[in-house]
Amino acid sequence: MVGKIKFLSGCLVLFCFIVICMTIAVPEVYSAEKTPMTWYWMSVSTEKSGFPGMPSGAGGSMPGMGSLLGMGGDTGSSGKRLRLEVNSPKGLPSNPEATHDIPPVQNMGPTLPLVTPDTGRTHDGRPGERPDKFEKPKMRMVIYWGCSETVRPGQPYVIDTEKASPAEFGKMFQGRHAVGQQSLSPRPGWAYADWPNKRDGKQVPANSSLAGGHFVHGNYVPDIRFSIDPGHDFMAPVEFTSTKGNPADGFTFQWNSIPTATGYFATAMGHDRNTETMIIWSSSDVREAGWSLMNYLSNEEVRRLVRDKVVMPSSTTQCVIPRGIFKDAQGAMIQFIAYGDELNIVYPQKPKDPIWAVKVRRKSTSMLPLMEASARGSRPGRESAPEREAPPEKKEGVTPGRVLKGILGF
Repeated sequence: MVGKIKFLSGCLVLFCFIVICMTIAVPEVYSAEKTPMTWYWMSVSTEKSGFPGMPSGAGGSMPGMGSLLGMGGDTGSSGKRLRLEVNSPKGLPSNPEATHDIPPVQNMGPTLPLVTPDTGRTHDGRPGERPDKFEKPKMRMVIYWGCSETVRPGQPYVIDTEKASPAEFGKMFQGRHAVGQQSLSPRPGWAYADWPNKRDGKQVPANSSLAGGHFVHGNYVPDIRFSIDPGHDFMAPVEFTSTKGNPADGFTFQWNSIPTATGYFATAMGHDRNTETMIIWSSSDVREAGWSLMNYLSNEEVRRLVRDKVVMPSSTTQCVIPRGIFKDAQGAMIQFIAYGDELNIVYPQKPKDPIWAVKVRRKSTSMLPLMEASARGSRPGRESAPEREAPPEKKEGVTPGRVLKGILGF
């Protein structure tokens, strides 16, 4: 047990290290401003747990791998999510007040208050601390890539952190960084506020829509009026329409086409406890573990990554995990993301200096236990679906807790 705990701790440290490296590598979106302006971001996501038979809400809540590994992000339970953030160069007055008036179809009341977090705390109330330095974790990872029935030549890429020099260790995690991926955050001399917050944290209802007129106003922000069209509303959820195979023989999964998606990316992670090896696969045609891709991406980045054959085109609806790469894993999980077209509005238009800019960034995500097809049999949409399936907790090897225990090795 002690060895397993040490391995899990190493995984957490490793992923925190990766996140910090990504944060350093991505420049602030406002670093090149000539005239400071107010930035307003709406982060819009649709999430699906991916565990068949699992209800949404508190009873079916399942933390995403990002949350489990200290990377933040999705809660993992099915539903719509919304986060609002503002950065204003005016600075905070002694009695800061700001709010976002929303359209009636959002079904969340007339307005959402924007509140400044307590000093030294993150937007969700956790202490905003970052260690001064990280000790290099000791672990072994193997990385595969590509939608194919068999492992392609030149794979896997092996990462052995214990044997790597500091320079080699840094190069191991050089990945593709996306403009617009980092959230807004407090900065010296500027005002920052967000929603949800300590004053209002209501859930986004299933029938909520963002389409219509929006008005952000307050005593430290300019009046920000804009509209969201139906094409930039919440994205449709990811639905896995078919899953076939097993880790030893390969695994094929299909999903519904999402009309407003600009591209798709999938990654899977498993853990072989016998060799203490983390096994990672991604849908990219070129080597890419996807450290920084399971998040919001700008329109330009998605187009570039599609050209580079890292992100799957929006016309894709099927992928195959190569045969045998997870055969020794005690658990494995697929994470899937559909990128949505961003809406970017700047006021006023050139040649005048801008006063404010709005970004509406969107994604739709899901998770799927890789062992499911072999352990549960057919799902709806397969050739031989049983008339009735037992709840997942009745089936050995497919409960969410058992899958995660297999992946993380505890």
